[in-house]
Amino acid sequence: MGRRVLAEVRARLRYRAGPLLVLGGLGLFAVLLPTGWAYADTARYRHTPADVPETPVALVLGAGIANGQPSPLLARRLDLAVDLYRRGKVKVLLVSGDNRVKDYDEPTTMRDYLVRAGVPKNQIVRDFAGLDTWDSCVRAKKIFGVRRATVVTQLFHLPRAVALCRAAGIEAYGVGDQSMGGGRTDATINGYLREPLATIKAVGSMTLKPGPRIGGEAEPGVYAALAPPPSSGH
Repeated sequence: MGRRVLAEVRARLRYRAGPLLVLGGLGLFAVLLPTGWAYADTARYRHTPADVPETPVALVLGAGIANGQPSPLLARRLDLAVDLYRRGKVKVLLVSGDNRVKDYDEPTTMRDYLVRAGVPKNQIVRDFAGLDTWDSCVRAKKIFGVRRATVVTQLFHLPRAVALCRAAGIEAYGVGDQSMGGGRTDATINGYLREPLATIKAVGSMTLKPGPRIGGEAEPGVYAALAPPPSSGH
């Protein structure tokens, strides 16, 4: 009797497992599909620092600060931006981050780090309302007038960031830092794990194209930094 009951239970589990596995597979496919699309669609726009096309502006995306210093991931982004500037790949660095709270100022921390690395202060422009990737991209276009830029972030974030900036109307290319090792491994792995869900949200932004959460008047900082120095008159 006991064997018969056990056999019936197993048969029912097998019967139900099939549809559940199918549903699980479809759910996983639905989650991963936007990420696969972002990788494929932006492949031709993602480059190494050596072969990325020259653009007027590097858009450096914020990634957290602590005790007045960039997070390990953000420091790597900033180092990559310095490399691009030294190579002559970009002329101006637009650093975009969160400054909603008085004592939390990502853009200024980013600027100070770049200045210590040798980038002239007048070639760095701060966007204090880059609350997420879409806002950073759409503000770069609508507020700062950026038409062509190189997006600087981590490799795991790069396909989504380039796709969002191009959807915002910027001729965007991208370079990414691999960021494994040196105390950044856990954050990098977590980044890869979060990207599928973040890309689903990004598809919504690319479809609806909302304005930035914090708008404002046009900012002349990028134009001023790109302008040639005034002639001496001689």
